[in-house]
Amino acid sequence: MPPKIAQSIPSSTSFLLPGQEEEDAQTMVFILNISNLFTTTRRKMRILVLLLFYHYATKNAKSYRTSNPNFILIMADDLGIGDLGCYGNKTLRTHNIDKLAKGGVTFTQHIAASPLCTPSRAAFLTGRYPVRSGMAALSNIGVFLFSASSGGLPTEEITFAKLLKQKGYSTALIGKWHLGLNCNSRDDFCHHPLNHGFDYFYGLTVTSLRDCKPGEGSVFVAGVRAYLATPLQLIGITLISLEVLHYIGFLRIPRGALRYFFLISTVLFGLLLIFFYTFRYLNCFLMRNQQIIQQPLSYKNLTQRLTEEAIQFIGRNADTPFLLFLSYLQVHTALYASKDFKGKSKHGLYGDAVEEMDWSVGKILDVLEKWNLNDKTLVYFTSDQGAHVEEVSSTGEVHGGYNGIYKGGKATNWEGGIRVPGLLRWPGMVQAGVHIDEPTSNMDIFPTVVKLAGIPLPKDRIIDGHDLMPLLQGKILRSEHEFLFHYCNAYLNAVRWHPGNSESIWKAFFFTPNFDPEGSNGCYNSHVCYCYGRLVTHHNPPLLFDISRDPGEKNPLTPETEHHFYEILDIIQQAVNNHTKSLHIVSNQLSWGNILWKPWLQLCCSSIFLSCYCDHESEEKLSLPTA
Repeated sequence: MPPKIAQSIPSSTSFLLPGQEEEDAQTMVFILNISNLFTTTRRKMRILVLLLFYHYATKNAKSYRTSNPNFILIMADDLGIGDLGCYGNKTLRTHNIDKLAKGGVTFTQHIAASPLCTPSRAAFLTGRYPVRSGMAALSNIGVFLFSASSGGLPTEEITFAKLLKQKGYSTALIGKWHLGLNCNSRDDFCHHPLNHGFDYFYGLTVTSLRDCKPGEGSVFVAGVRAYLATPLQLIGITLISLEVLHYIGFLRIPRGALRYFFLISTVLFGLLLIFFYTFRYLNCFLMRNQQIIQQPLSYKNLTQRLTEEAIQFIGRNADTPFLLFLSYLQVHTALYASKDFKGKSKHGLYGDAVEEMDWSVGKILDVLEKWNLNDKTLVYFTSDQGAHVEEVSSTGEVHGGYNGIYKGGKATNWEGGIRVPGLLRWPGMVQAGVHIDEPTSNMDIFPTVVKLAGIPLPKDRIIDGHDLMPLLQGKILRSEHEFLFHYCNAYLNAVRWHPGNSESIWKAFFFTPNFDPEGSNGCYNSHVCYCYGRLVTHHNPPLLFDISRDPGEKNPLTPETEHHFYEILDIIQQAVNNHTKSLHIVSNQLSWGNILWKPWLQLCCSSIFLSCYCDHESEEKLSLPTA
């Protein structure tokens, strides 16, 4: 087996946490040496006492900062790594996010555990590959689309929010959830954020879709075209043909049969129209805790509302430890921007949305400064996966982001789909302005946060993430991820291997999506790439890349260009075998039975006959006293 890659380095070059034994020992030796020099007079003894007092006062102050720190975890939706100035973008204005990068660490190879929203967020919250929790689909539909689905993050899964809440932290999720709502009844809230460790929730339980915003089209059009267009055409042609044959007397068909067939076709077509009309009302709503406050969702000043909720939560908990998961809806379509940002960027509505999100990040950083919480708060910024390159509006405007030099995008395990921004700032505890090129994962946030809160990791399950602090503070030079496994839904798509004795980072693909049109950088005709069947190409032997030298994945290696080709693939296959043995059969939360709409689970803030309409959000704003 390959050697382990976690390597210790001499203490003289490490960045030790304040309060550790080695620092104490060195300090005490220094103080004892001082005491040997000053043992003759009372005055010099007072100097010794002052030195001791200073040491322990400083130690206690630093210990206060490192014990029970606050956490602000910020996640964008479908943001490309190439959309930010700190990752090389020269035209989008992301000054506040860039400021966050300058004040902390920038991960240049930060990997999402999945290239899709639902499984990636499940992995982020639990520190585990989504296939372990049943949050990876066997079908082509890899995310939840309806609020009245019965699938979701299982109650037995442990999130970092659940552990921190048990430790006494105040916890909040503001923004997008996308991990389910109910199981058996419309008010059991088994998958709701409040059932997974969050004290407070303000946001969407599903996601923002084009269907949620009038005039933006529908994400279901491609599916209807692919799966229903031909059957509908056949039904229409059959009906017309039968009617013509009956009229000319060539074929006698009972009128009742024709009417019955026509009625069924009309009903099916009517149900399709009803689906498109009612989708926005039934699935696009804003909740505060377990109450719907706006149905359907209004996009007016939505980012500002999310920001204000975050600011208020921080203010309410300025004197107590808190965890805030700020999960932006931007820049997933439907895109939106307030009037202060609309039309201001160089990249249309997408750029406007990115710059408004950057403004929001700046407001969060400002409120930390206001409450003197900078040194006691770890701030992390990322995206759930890469940019959705196939997103183009009905008018031809590009609504997807930029993945820089990386191939592919959302829904693929090419680097463009899984290499995401990773920024982490903690003044005084993490060195500013550092770039770390080692492979890291969004699953690493779980053990990092849990350990910093002084909580032991769960012993009854495999945690796939690794604590980032040793890498951040220079105690180890290599990532603890020797292997990373890249899934396309529930199918193992690729494996990344970073040997401990090499600078190379090997990546092997067992299959790749068929880009459409051929030669493009995505699956434009289907709007998203899929994971099996005629939509992928399997590779035997696997496609092999060295992404340390070919990050754009342009030149697959061969036995002629890489002498250790088969040896590398053998070691990767051994890792796959070991990984597969660690998996257990779990309930598939994204099965057809769990993702389809169930009327008895449908939430509605008014009578369903009144189109499920309410706007308590605007009523609350109007009722607030003016300054």
